[in-house]
Amino acid sequence: MNTRILILTACAVLSGTSLNAQTGAPPDPQMKAVLDKLATLGGKPIETLSPEEARKQPSPADAVLALLKEKNLQPEEVGNISNARKIELSENRQLDARIYTPKGDGPFPVILYIHGGGWVIADLDTYDASPRALCNAANAVVVSTHYRQAPEHKFPASHLDTYGAYQWVLKNAAAMKGDPKRVAVVGESAGGNMAAAVSMMAKEAGIQMPVHQVLVYPVADMSGTPTPSKEENAEAKPLNKAMLNWFGKHLLTKPDDAKNPRLSILLAGEELKGLPPTTIILAQIDPLRSEGEALAKALQDAGVKVNLKSYDGVAHEFFGMGAVVDKAKEAVGVAAADLKAAFGN
Repeated sequence: MNTRILILTACAVLSGTSLNAQTGAPPDPQMKAVLDKLATLGGKPIETLSPEEARKQPSPADAVLALLKEKNLQPEEVGNISNARKIELSENRQLDARIYTPKGDGPFPVILYIHGGGWVIADLDTYDASPRALCNAANAVVVSTHYRQAPEHKFPASHLDTYGAYQWVLKNAAAMKGDPKRVAVVGESAGGNMAAAVSMMAKEAGIQMPVHQVLVYPVADMSGTPTPSKEENAEAKPLNKAMLNWFGKHLLTKPDDAKNPRLSILLAGEELKGLPPTTIILAQIDPLRSEGEALAKALQDAGVKVNLKSYDGVAHEFFGMGAVVDKAKEAVGVAAADLKAAFGN
């Protein structure tokens, strides 16, 4: 536990109060501008809605796009974007995908990007900014994959889909100006969990593993274990403690699923050994921060090289906000530098 958390915990004990939204850290001015804009878009609390209703709510990405429109700015440009692509899985099932390609002839390294949304909400449009930024910053082809979502398709459907997408990338990298020997995985939130699971599943199957994994505020423990950041950010935006419970309710078929090491990576133990070098990026205003810190330590204890970067004053979902949040641009730069090193660039 770091010094900041220890101090917050001590103050809470002395005052007889719990760590909550009032004792949590305030956002910096740029992050606050995004959250203020999000508040004007009329969204309802996700945890009070059905999944169908929740999928229609405005997202932090919508807030960023609104700010860009006010400034007469456009989303980051890349060499080429191939929309409406399909990833063919061996089970005669297709996944929606979007492929971002840098300018030039290649062959480029390839990134499988897995978006977040708690396994229930969000899609390729919601998480369009991060693949754009990674494509340019890492000079890599980025394959952004969708996956089956809960509650229509509960765990492990999404994990099986993203592992299938990884296998597809290995087989088809050359056809999209990519180098099949230089493939990495990047995921945000639930996607960060699945990125790590892809590496674990590839290792277990004895196939080519990713050369690097970037886990951005990953879900690492679905067991409901209390953590300092869950209490500190219990009412935070855009992700809070009640939403975590809501996602879990829709994802899990039975309570014991939460103990599966593919979902609760902190329970993986020996399976963490031999995983690829890892970059973990965390946000201060995020209930997932503590489990991200714990995952970094667990990986290091398992002998995995880890670069942990945590950013103060920003919230969950900040990573794709580089157009309006400087710390997001910095975080993408850290991820890209680590990816380039792994790619041998």
